[in-house]
Amino acid sequence: MRYLVSVVMVLTCFLLSSASCTTDKNMEPTTTQTNNTSNQTNGTMKIIIGSSVYSATLFDNATTKAFKAMLPITLNMSELNGNEKYFYFSNTLPTHSAPGGNIQNGDLMLYGDNCLVLFYESLNTTYNYTKLGKISNPNGLASALGTGSVTIKFELE
Repeated sequence: MRYLVSVVMVLTCFLLSSASCTTDKNMEPTTTQTNNTSNQTNGTMKIIIGSSVYSATLFDNATTKAFKAMLPITLNMSELNGNEKYFYFSNTLPTHSAPGGNIQNGDLMLYGDNCLVLFYESLNTTYNYTKLGKISNPNGLASALGTGSVTIKFELE
């Protein structure tokens, strides 16, 4: 009985600490790798949430280039963990994921090869992401996004 209680406690702790796009889909990190030069920029993008407009600096990598080719796009993004909005694309994008580490409010990333994530709270994580860009001034982002699903438009500036 003591063993069963220990197993249940370990599983509960694991499930409660899970983050970022974990649903019924298998979201193992992708094995497709490309060059990722995420310290260089590749233009800017507008992120429109209702009447709020944010400017994001995009990183120069293959994932961002593939994402930019999809723009403009309007997505209904779902809520997860009180710190992010996410959307699963039906197609995959090239990736070069790395441990997320210290994620900041306004970071735009790809989880796996098809899950777009917009973070509106800062956190530390061991999950792997491919960096797409970062909102230059994320003040008021959490309020603009609200607590549930939200429609967000992404377009090049």
